[in-house]
Amino acid sequence: MSDKIEQVQSEALRAVEECGSAEELQQLRIRYLGKKGSIQELMAEMKSLPKEEKPAFGQKVNLLKAAVSQAIEARQEVLSAGEMDARLAAEKIDITLPGNRTEIGTIHPLQLIRRELEDLFVGMGYTIAEGPEVELDHYNFELANIPKDHPARDMQDTFYIDPNTLLRTHTTAMQMRELEKAEGKLPIKLICPGKVYRRDDDDATHSHQFMQCEGLVVGEHITLADLKGTLEYAANVMFGGGRKIRFRPSYFPFTEPSVEVDVSCPFCNGKGCSVCKHSGWIEILGAGMVHPHVLEINGFDPEKCSGFAFGIGLERMTMLKYGIDDIRNFYTNDLRFLKTFDRFD
Repeated sequence: MSDKIEQVQSEALRAVEECGSAEELQQLRIRYLGKKGSIQELMAEMKSLPKEEKPAFGQKVNLLKAAVSQAIEARQEVLSAGEMDARLAAEKIDITLPGNRTEIGTIHPLQLIRRELEDLFVGMGYTIAEGPEVELDHYNFELANIPKDHPARDMQDTFYIDPNTLLRTHTTAMQMRELEKAEGKLPIKLICPGKVYRRDDDDATHSHQFMQCEGLVVGEHITLADLKGTLEYAANVMFGGGRKIRFRPSYFPFTEPSVEVDVSCPFCNGKGCSVCKHSGWIEILGAGMVHPHVLEINGFDPEKCSGFAFGIGLERMTMLKYGIDDIRNFYTNDLRFLKTFDRFD
């Protein structure tokens, strides 16, 4: 019997030592230590031994069981450590490899110009006014001196929601709201940037949706000279020093007199180039003195106060400043186009 115990122990310890996986080790545990395993079979054979040999035999079998159990536990630790090392090696992160780059958006060019204009005019003491894009006819037309039968309504080509509600055609509607809110109190000095809408066919220079930034100043003794000085200063900030501006007569229902404003070409310094069509001048905005009737219907006495207003098309300003030749670039979401403005953020 002793020889058989030694044989089982030798086989078991050798099998455990050569075991290469946790699953295989578990099979060995069952094979030698299980209820139907080799060691349990030895214990069952003890019944056939003489009474005086049973204690010694039982002690040897217990020592065998302890030795095999200890060998299995030791091998289990070795295999677990090996599996952990293999797992760590497989999941190791190579920190020398470049990481995944997170795409960071840029400020849209129209927003760049809007921020520049807001900073410019806030620095001159203006406030920023906001208003609804879905507007009432009363503010969009009536208070701006454009009654229902006025031919100037044909200039707007409006998106109507119902007979009295529309998508605003100009940010002048915001000016009318601010004039009404002021209730005749002076002075008023504000700009109104925002989106406007008109029924138009989209092409390289036209869009059914675009942005404006209108300005309004109302106070005592405001003259056309104040308007010209303001716009000349703004042109020099936006297009670089040395810019000159000129007024050309025009017509707007809410200003009288009305003017179109040109700036000396910043690309050729007024000498003539393809951008200014060799005239030396570029049209940038419309402006004028606030019409006395507009002041009156909004609660101001045109005998005691006056004012000026101007309207800047942000798309046109942006196209001129950055040399963009197609207005559709602003809303086609072409990342190649938008990324060119990283350096301006």
